[in-house]
Amino acid sequence: MTDVRPLLLDRYLLVEVRTDTGLTGLGESGAWGFLEASAGAVEALGRYLVGKDPLLIEHHWQYMYRSSHFGGSAVMGALSAIDIALWDIKGQHYQAPVYDLLGGKVRSKARAYGHVFGSTRQELVDGVIAAKAAGFTAVGHLTPFLDEPFSEPYFETHAQKVEGAIDAVRQYREAVGDSVDLCIEIHRRLTPTEAVQVALGIEQYHPMFIEDPVLPDNADEMAYVADKINIPIATGERLTSIWEFDMLLRRDAVQYVRPDVCLVGGITGAKKVAALAEARHVGVIPHNPLSPVSTAACLQIAASVPNFVLQEYPLGEDEFPKKDIVERAYGYDGAGFLTIPDVPGIGVTLREGAVEAAPPKPWEIQTRLHVDGSVIDQ
Repeated sequence: MTDVRPLLLDRYLLVEVRTDTGLTGLGESGAWGFLEASAGAVEALGRYLVGKDPLLIEHHWQYMYRSSHFGGSAVMGALSAIDIALWDIKGQHYQAPVYDLLGGKVRSKARAYGHVFGSTRQELVDGVIAAKAAGFTAVGHLTPFLDEPFSEPYFETHAQKVEGAIDAVRQYREAVGDSVDLCIEIHRRLTPTEAVQVALGIEQYHPMFIEDPVLPDNADEMAYVADKINIPIATGERLTSIWEFDMLLRRDAVQYVRPDVCLVGGITGAKKVAALAEARHVGVIPHNPLSPVSTAACLQIAASVPNFVLQEYPLGEDEFPKKDIVERAYGYDGAGFLTIPDVPGIGVTLREGAVEAAPPKPWEIQTRLHVDGSVIDQ
């Protein structure tokens, strides 16, 4: 390796790893709100990697992870981005898609769910209908709550909060019938007791899963909820190691693991999470709110993991800035699936002029307050 370079583009942090053979690998960090910190970690890890053989991926993973045992999203996002880029290089070196190096394809396409957003209930209902019209057989990032402006102080009675969420899911189900799976996104907005009440109320509408019903800080709280409801729980997007996933799995606290390939240790880490889940017949739904680099890396997992279930597919990959950042070999087929490309590496390349086309947009620290002035989770 001759160079490891962080690239802050729009709201994303990509990483380029270059070699003396002319091969260049591309990866992405999932640190999300703290990309500048993750970029600093990329530079530090890059100083170790320059001059090393890029094909020794597992060795480098272990060296970077165990050299200090300081983790967290900024560091693990950096390690993940580098890992993805190294797999990209290895695939190009052997002239094979990365999934071929992971054991080969177990499926030829990946079922996907589309994102649904809206600031009003009607916009969300219309979004579910539009996703169905676009061919999706599952819709996600679908909240039973409204994502109101952070500047607006929050207040609802307990009854309004619970009954409003239940009625929202009713409207989504009635809008599309049983031909679309509903992936209900709570976004960590409920306490354990609230989560149980909401889940029991929406059970009759048969959501495919309820995602992140409570904060990810305590595996025992997730287990408490899982033990009392009859809807599968999907969680794990904020976790940064296989050991955190193991704590959830050993507690039967998750039925669909949601590893973020750009945060959990790259393709190397996500493949290990999938294996842990497979041993318990738990499905894999990779988390993916980022750029097409993340999608391309996720598809290597989708192609090679037997217990893959569904792929999150963010909106806007045919729009600025995503289409101006990378050239991609995969696509949406219009019938609910993503194609799995057969090109070497992960199947994306950085477009010429991408850095100039998509200048960085720093994350602003903000959150919402209750009417009493305290912080709430939204």
